[in-house]
Amino acid sequence: MLVAGFPADAFGSNCYVVAPAPGEQCLIVDPGIGVLDRLDAVLAEHRLHPAAVLLTHGHLDHTFSVAPVCGARGITAYIHPGDREMLADPAKGLSADLTALFGGRLPYTEPEDVAELVDGATLTLAGLEITVDHAPGHTGGSVLFRMPGAGSPWEADEICLSGDVLFAGSIGRTDLPGGSMRDMLASLRGKILPLADDTVVLPGHGPTTTIGRERATNPYLIEVAESGDASPAVPTRGL
Repeated sequence: MLVAGFPADAFGSNCYVVAPAPGEQCLIVDPGIGVLDRLDAVLAEHRLHPAAVLLTHGHLDHTFSVAPVCGARGITAYIHPGDREMLADPAKGLSADLTALFGGRLPYTEPEDVAELVDGATLTLAGLEITVDHAPGHTGGSVLFRMPGAGSPWEADEICLSGDVLFAGSIGRTDLPGGSMRDMLASLRGKILPLADDTVVLPGHGPTTTIGRERATNPYLIEVAESGDASPAVPTRGL
């Protein structure tokens, strides 16, 4: 199994490429701002052929390059319906300050072929089986993508692409349009904590971690596990 990841030029969002092996079809996860050259280099290095783009949520720092990536290859972008409108109008997911910052200076187009993700569904794409978990809180349509990790660089039973739901040592912010701390706590309790400790987490920002490490050290997960609530300050990581 091949997993390659690198940060985008803006906001440090992680773009991932996942494939059964070099020379095979692959999935591209969260192509953000300024990723096209490095993405092309990864695809060429491993002789990969993109089959689809998976989006963990609709924020611009994770979706900005989705149209050129999909359009150049005639492939589908997958997103949860809760965030579908952000593909047409990214400003719907931005704060007033961020909207003013971006203004009309970043050219953005919606991908032509979009498919909606369903909670609990298993997708079979590029020779991989991906389970979709709807985990709102950072946005209304945030999802986790889980897949078997055997043969991966970590030789884990499972890999979880967590988007901005879970980071090493933190969680995604909930103060942007569509965010909800109440929903985030429910997602942490119902979708994150039940995962096995050896599950490898590939987050939307920052370094790789594991569920076991986060269960033991992440203040938000500790609070949710112990009391069903989270008392640390509201996180601000992510767009």
